[in-house]
Amino acid sequence: MSFRSIVRDVRDGFGSLSRRGFDVRLSGHHNRGKSQGSVIDLSDNNQLALVIQNSRWANLPPELLFDVIKRLEESESSWPARKHVVACAAVCRSWRSMCKEIVRNPESCGKLTFPISLKQPGSRDGTIQCFIKRDKSNLTYHLFLCLSPAALLVENGKFLLSAKRTRRTTCTEYVISMDPDNISRSSSTYIGKLRSNFLGTKFIIYDTQPPSCSNAHIPQTGRSSRRFNSKKVSPKVPSGSYNIAHITYELNVLGTRGPRRMHCIMHSIPASSLEPGGSVPGQPELLLPSHPLEDSFRSISFSKSLDRSTEFSSSRFSEIIGAATSSDVPESEKSKMPLVLKNKAPRWHEQLQCWCLNFKGRVTIASVKNFQLIAAQQPPAAPPPPTAAGTSQPAQPEHDKVILQFGKVGKDMFTMDYRYPLSAFQAFAICLSSFDTKLACE
Repeated sequence: MSFRSIVRDVRDGFGSLSRRGFDVRLSGHHNRGKSQGSVIDLSDNNQLALVIQNSRWANLPPELLFDVIKRLEESESSWPARKHVVACAAVCRSWRSMCKEIVRNPESCGKLTFPISLKQPGSRDGTIQCFIKRDKSNLTYHLFLCLSPAALLVENGKFLLSAKRTRRTTCTEYVISMDPDNISRSSSTYIGKLRSNFLGTKFIIYDTQPPSCSNAHIPQTGRSSRRFNSKKVSPKVPSGSYNIAHITYELNVLGTRGPRRMHCIMHSIPASSLEPGGSVPGQPELLLPSHPLEDSFRSISFSKSLDRSTEFSSSRFSEIIGAATSSDVPESEKSKMPLVLKNKAPRWHEQLQCWCLNFKGRVTIASVKNFQLIAAQQPPAAPPPPTAAGTSQPAQPEHDKVILQFGKVGKDMFTMDYRYPLSAFQAFAICLSSFDTKLACE
């Protein structure tokens, strides 16, 4: 039996199980005076879980289950075939635990499998290629995973995230959701937002869950959250909006200072994550809500009297950026600071008479929105290790690699390629800031 047949049998075996209720016929037990088997209504979720756990598929020997899922994970390496791996994780608790043990995160394998992958760091070995489709008629943006090199030509991709732009009196907000159609803060698929100041020069990325409970660099928003369906990392951590990143564009009235200049302060990512052996702490284990809507109402305050005037304070931006790029700050202190990203400076092309960046074929149309982000913090100078004759050159340092690049390829089509330590959610939010109108930057 092929692996696809096994998955199909599992899906058929459990596809008839409904959360609202279903009937299970017990052939060995009969009512007194009746020839038909008794029918038990299993409308309770606990009884439903009990039936699934006692099924033949849930009781496979661990060694056999490991071998089946391991081979399936290796054979179905890309979407849409990778949906069979997700189907295996949805069978029962033992299958889900086995999938969590076998399927690695994007940082290790470079693949997006489960929804939680959208908030985990990207690949260390290469970029994860995506594209964004803009719809000006309803102010929405949809992020897709590229399935092939020609995915942009046929607009073929795996849907990942969506965003909707809302213009308010003093700011612009982009609500980010996992649903392509229902994009609202009251939706159960709402995972964060991006908010700008009036001029569109400063942005804040908000997450519905704190990346790390022990990270002191993550400020919370001064406004109490109304995110009823945001997922908690643990029951002791209240749901809300957590300020995880700042984005700033330097003032450039009439474009006299050349192309756009931007900096991103990633409060949830330490600068030490780019050092050898570094990592991003506090990665979430769950993404979507498991608690009912009414439970969130009990734990959320609706106070509007808190001050939000310091959220876009210029001193907060410049202080962190200055310390990250200053040579006077000890390296031991810099590693404890949040990661700061800056756009890679383009070069002036005399023949084309324009500013140019090497996007390696991923961007085809010149636009003020195009950018590449690299680390602003530079490691201390060290002599290069000696290399023997005939050996390959050493790998490019993490600080010199392009962590995120974004550019235009069509009227409403843009590519987005990201890598470690950014997640798809963080990269998407940063790219959304480039779409926003900037009165004083161009």
